Amino acid sequence: MTKKKPPDNDNALFRELMSDVKPLAAKPRIIPARTRPVPRPEPRQDSPPEATAFIKRETAPATQAEERLDFTRGGAKRRQLLRLRRGEIPTEARLDLHGHTIAEAGAILHDFLDASHQAGHRCVLIVHGKGHRSDTGQPVLKTQLNHWLRDEPRVLAFHSAQPCHGGAGALYVLLRRCR
Repeated sequence: MTKKKPPDNDNALFRELMSDVKPLAAKPRIIPARTRPVPRPEPRQDSPPEATAFIKRETAPATQAEERLDFTRGGAKRRQLLRLRRGEIPTEARLDLHGHTIAEAGAILHDFLDASHQAGHRCVLIVHGKGHRSDTGQPVLKTQLNHWLRDEPRVLAFHSAQPCHGGAGALYVLLRRCR
């Protein structure tokens, strides 16, 4: 048996080696059916959403000046809550309620939450103070905020701030995403 000398050209060599190769029979392609997206109703624009009334609660259990507040609602992830507690989520807006009455604070808070939610802010800081200068020496705004924010559907979670942001006199508030 004599050996053939390989040609100098690579293309000619490839063609020679592949001369007896035949392509496989092609199977018909199956095209997957496209799933239609689930229709979602569009929000109604003719009537504004109902606002949560932030009014003073006479029966709200009092909180202490140095008490740490913590609240979570379903929908918040565990890792996200841990970052909130540590103050690792950047705050995108800040509200200072020092020196305001409960009625003023309720109105200001409502407007602030509306604006923050519409702006797409995820985490905000609310400074309420510890109540050392109130008539009773107790944190009046802190007590009211503790209950107002629990009733607010746009709030996923809140936690007392780190000392560098106000400690027990401030809250990190995690808001729902604006749709």
